[in-house]
Amino acid sequence: MRNHEISRAQFLTRAGAVGMAIAAGSWLTACQDDEDGPSGSPSEPPSGLKYRGVNYEVAAGEFPGTGWDATRMREDLGVIQDQLHADSVTVFGTGVERLAPTASEAAERGLHIWLQPRLADRPQQEILDHLAAAGEHAEELRRQGAEVDLSVGAEFVLFVPGILPGANALERIENISKGDYDPRQMARRLADFIGRSAGVARAVFSGNISYGAADGDEVDWDLFDIVSVNYYAYHGTDRAAYAKDLAKYRRWGKPVAITECGSCTFEGAPKRGGMGWDVVDYSKPVPEIKPGIVRSEATQARYLADVLEVFESMDLYSAMIYQFATPDAPHRPERRYDMDIASYSLVKAMWETPYAPGDWHWEPKQAFYTVAERFGRV
Repeated sequence: MRNHEISRAQFLTRAGAVGMAIAAGSWLTACQDDEDGPSGSPSEPPSGLKYRGVNYEVAAGEFPGTGWDATRMREDLGVIQDQLHADSVTVFGTGVERLAPTASEAAERGLHIWLQPRLADRPQQEILDHLAAAGEHAEELRRQGAEVDLSVGAEFVLFVPGILPGANALERIENISKGDYDPRQMARRLADFIGRSAGVARAVFSGNISYGAADGDEVDWDLFDIVSVNYYAYHGTDRAAYAKDLAKYRRWGKPVAITECGSCTFEGAPKRGGMGWDVVDYSKPVPEIKPGIVRSEATQARYLADVLEVFESMDLYSAMIYQFATPDAPHRPERRYDMDIASYSLVKAMWETPYAPGDWHWEPKQAFYTVAERFGRV
């Protein structure tokens, strides 16, 4: 195990699920005080989802052996389709050389695809060029008959330089928390880059486009075909509150998609929403899970069961769980070094030895079986 502080790539893996809402410069995401709340049910009758699936990341990996692998990818997509009973997959990450074959394999299997390139902390034009290249492949798949939607990216405030002060996402979050930024300037810059991204996508792709917004972000959805949100809100077991919370996205009169949802794997994790990953103390010589954090696969599974039932009741376009696997966050027998506690994944990465990945494999968590049962009902 390496002696280091959190790296950019590790942060991006976790911060893909930040779910922090920024509108007019304010954090809008608020958590309830209790893990359990009053029971309730959505007011609308059950009408189902068009697509149900999971986010699948393509990444270079932080450790030898944990990066994207073509053979493993094909096996994973088979599991996602045949065992998880998903009919959709979000292929996200950096590198068209990884995005393209993964999306192609999903298309071969007849899965619906959200293709979402994410290139972070690079010049804005480079990010747009990366989007264009991915969009060209999405268009090729669409012309071949695949069901594919293109997402121009996710939560640009954190990952695109020049919108907020800071050289990387960690510095931007720090500046936000300290109030060291101009909210109006941020809103203008964000709107400008979202608009440029939509223009690039339209130029290369003729299908539906969208953007992975944080819950509460102010987005001009007239630019897009689908309203999509990375949704990590917590209302206990009050399912009616979730449905009421999401109703605001219908005002655009367009299909609404949940492009990310999920929870980390410890007691109280749903209350932390998209910041659940922030229970790791990276100031230690070897990163540790902070004291008092108790692993709980049941908590993760229960949260997903609750929100999936809500999503099924709302006639949404899709619900995509974040995420299938996080190979750089292994499950370890000693609690304080069990990085899977801070992971949103449905499976736990099991390294060949606890502190060296080697020929690692994954094993299903309780949430995997919960999601498989829910998806399998359809």
